[in-house]
Amino acid sequence: MVKVEIVEEKEQHDSRSPYSSPSSSRTSSSVSLSSIGSELDAEESFYERIVALADIIPPTTRQSISSRVGKTAGFLKGTGKVVGNLVWIVTTSALLVGLPLALVLEDEAKIVQQEKEMLAQQQGAQMLAPPGSLYPPADPLQKGVTPPGF
Repeated sequence: MVKVEIVEEKEQHDSRSPYSSPSSSRTSSSVSLSSIGSELDAEESFYERIVALADIIPPTTRQSISSRVGKTAGFLKGTGKVVGNLVWIVTTSALLVGLPLALVLEDEAKIVQQEKEMLAQQQGAQMLAPPGSLYPPADPLQKGVTPPGF
């Protein structure tokens, strides 16, 4: 808000020009302006100053700014919703498909490791056994258990 004050003229020190003013009055007026500005800062908030600017901007411009801001906000809201839905779909799909698949692959790797260990134990036992023992040597070409008839 603007304050209006009546300023009384001081005596003129320089009689050569009717429009000149002494340097002391120039400095005192700038000091008084700075003190008035600090008083306004304490009384008005930033929001109040922005609201006061609404009278300066024409209604058509305010309407166009408002519609652009509204359209942008609506676009961002819609985009955020679509992105959120896509993230939800990807996350749930990964949990429902990927997690069981990872568990099955891990179990399969454990089984393969156990088979390798058992094969290594059998080969080690055959090497340590004397030549005429009860266990005949394993055929190196045989891979796993073969059902009868094949």
